[in-house]
Order: sequence, then C-alpha cells, then structure tokens
Amino acid sequence: MQKYKFILFDLDGTITESGPGIMNAAAIALKSFGIEEKDPTKLRLFVGPPLDKSFVERYGFTTEDAWKAIAVFREYYTVTGLFENSVYSGIEDMLKDLRSKGFITAIASSKPQPQVNTVLDHFHISDLFDTAVGCELDGTRSNKSEVIKEVLRRLKERCSDYSTDKVIMVGDRCYDIDGAHAMSLPCIGAAYGYGSRKELEDAGADYIADTVWDLHKLLISFS
Repeated sequence: MQKYKFILFDLDGTITESGPGIMNAAAIALKSFGIEEKDPTKLRLFVGPPLDKSFVERYGFTTEDAWKAIAVFREYYTVTGLFENSVYSGIEDMLKDLRSKGFITAIASSKPQPQVNTVLDHFHISDLFDTAVGCELDGTRSNKSEVIKEVLRRLKERCSDYSTDKVIMVGDRCYDIDGAHAMSLPCIGAAYGYGSRKELEDAGADYIADTVWDLHKLLISFS
C-alpha cells in the first residue's frame, strides 16, 4: 500500500526554473519606483511568495504601492518574463514515472491561475497533472494554505479513494512548507530550487531533496 498517493507540487522553483523572468520583471517594477537593485541575487526573493508580500516586507512598500508595482511587473511578465523559463531537467520523466505507478499529481502555486495554465500549456505538461490551482489576479487565494485547501477540495471531489493522510506537498520555499503544515500535510523541500537548504530545514521540512533525481527516488519510495 502506498504511503502517499496524492502529490502536490509548487510550480516556480520546483517544476520550472522560472527565476530569470520573475527577477527581470521585479527589477523593472522596482525601477518604476526609483529603486535600482544593484545585487540581482536579492531579486531571487520574488520567486515563490505572493508578490505583494515581497514588495511590502522586503522593500517597505505600502499595500497600495505594492499593487501598483505588481501592475508594472505583470506588464513585462505576461508578455516576456513568463517565457524566460524552463522545466527542470528530469521533471517530466519523474512525473510520467509517478503517474505510471498510480500516483495522483497536482499543482499548488501562488502564481496567478491564468499564468499557471499558460506555463503548463507552453511546456506541454498540463496532462501530467490531475488539477492545477493558482491564486486569483486580485490576490484572492494567494496564501499557500488557501491554494492547497482548494487543491484538496478538488481531489476529494474527483478521486473516490482520496484520503488526506495520503497527501504530501513538494516545494522549494518556506512558504510551501508553512502552507502544507497549516493544512496538516507533510512537505518535501526541493533544495534545487530558490530556497536554500537552511531555509527549508528552518521551516521544518519533513524531507529534503537536493536534486530532481533525489526527489524522484524519494517519491517512488512511497509507492
């Protein structure tokens, strides 16, 4: 009997290496407010959490200014940045292997729903997920636990053998782990993404995978 059957994946930094497009869009948004980030590595913080949180907590924006910055961010990102992106090597093979062994796979992302759909379609991997949930463009359902809750609702509705104790989350940032734990789910930290191993350990990841291959082996071991 499988230890876990339902696997929820974050998208940015877990399935796709989306950093370049997000960081470029963030730099343009900050510049529109007269902020020129001289250290591009600091822009990595925009990969993963809701955008308004990054502008407010890291750059001191008001909520109103954060949403103005998000509008600038999206002007670039939806046309260009979204496609400055690639699927991590080994991910597609892993997903196909998991599904061939009876696992149910889903996306739980803080990325806006239309962008989640566009990315999955662009890389021709939509059919490797039973459902894919993102946030709404107005910021609704941006908290990771809210996204996960909606994924679980859909899986319960669609899968007759659904059981919460058979669900595990995979993500590369502390927000993924916090969101999973808030829903009483275990979480695997994907250390090959945009969060450091220390960040994942400090957040209390139940497991950590340093590479996609490590993740593949770990998930298969649950079958």
